[in-house]
Amino acid sequence: MDKTISFIQPSRSNLKYLKWSYESIRKNLGYRHEICMADDFSDDGTWEWMNEIASKDENVKIHRNEGPTRLGHTILYDTLINDYATNDIVMIYHADMYALPNMDTEVLKHIKPGVVVSATRIEPPLHPQGPEKVLMDFGIEPEEFKEQELLNWYNKDYKPEQETTEGIFAPWAIYKKDFQSINGHDDLYAPQSKEDSDIFNRFILAGYEVVQTRKGAVYHMTCRGSRFADGAKRNPDGEVFMKNRETDEWLAQNQRSTRNFVRKWGQMVEHDSLLKPVITPKYNIGFKLTHSCDYNTLRELEPWCSNLYVNDEELIEGYISTEQPDTKFNLKDKLMKPDVENDILVTFNPLELNANNFQLLMALPKIIQDSGEIGESEIDIFKVFIASTKTYEKELIIC
Repeated sequence: MDKTISFIQPSRSNLKYLKWSYESIRKNLGYRHEICMADDFSDDGTWEWMNEIASKDENVKIHRNEGPTRLGHTILYDTLINDYATNDIVMIYHADMYALPNMDTEVLKHIKPGVVVSATRIEPPLHPQGPEKVLMDFGIEPEEFKEQELLNWYNKDYKPEQETTEGIFAPWAIYKKDFQSINGHDDLYAPQSKEDSDIFNRFILAGYEVVQTRKGAVYHMTCRGSRFADGAKRNPDGEVFMKNRETDEWLAQNQRSTRNFVRKWGQMVEHDSLLKPVITPKYNIGFKLTHSCDYNTLRELEPWCSNLYVNDEELIEGYISTEQPDTKFNLKDKLMKPDVENDILVTFNPLELNANNFQLLMALPKIIQDSGEIGESEIDIFKVFIASTKTYEKELIIC
């Protein structure tokens, strides 16, 4: 029997894109694949439409978050995969993606256990060009979508030079068992942002191959959800733009998720030019401050270490009360346990911190990876004592 895919599509008040995306799957890929959709407490008729489609299309499964709190796709991806998807292969698929003909065939050509396969994105010029995608403008909203022009170009002129490259991004497909073996997405990032970078790191550490098929593609309108809630725009010259139009909700959540990503991995998101993750070793690093600091300095320092020692209980208690609601990491354990023995201890005066030497703290795992040795050394204002260069990144594979 031919392999079939369960498409995984959460959506929140994104109905016009979801309709457009659903129609493309059925029109260009047929009805053999399962589509699992989740309504994240939408207010635009999404749930009513999902029920109507599910009554007509027996290969559609639907789920609703009844609210009032938004769960986000970090949670709903896993709900759909674990509780609804019936195929062995699942594909994380955004509601603003149009499936081009044979995308499924090309993805399935390369997938097997231990391999994650991404389809190539063809996008309007809303974001900078990259070697992993193709910038072509066939419309920035469903109502102006130039479908026939896209299909003509795709069938006649789209001739990728390579069949595959290494990289990972949505839409990506994986065997359900491989996804579940690392416990799926980490709800540390709920409702959204950085959950994809986190699971991509874990795929690499688990030994999975990441393959991008260049012959299987989607047209991707990009970021249609909470990031750019009012859609894309064109200026009077017809040029499209997104810059500086993010919603306050997205900006706040992205900041929370970025801080949690650093807490977990000890670094910012990194990848090569084709979007294959680059993972720096995770060390057990403690910061010992010789003087007290202000709240803002503590806030900048805390995510970058395993423990932080400062003799200012009032400052720490105030910081924990404000920051703890935004993270699952136990900040009391992190900031108020002076008896912890870190593998690496960095001692410095926070009053001497500036933009340049703070960059050294951020790069410390790479510095240790390249030239770290057991013993004491000094780097700028930092006294570094290394008792062990043990690394812990593989402990992060399973949530």
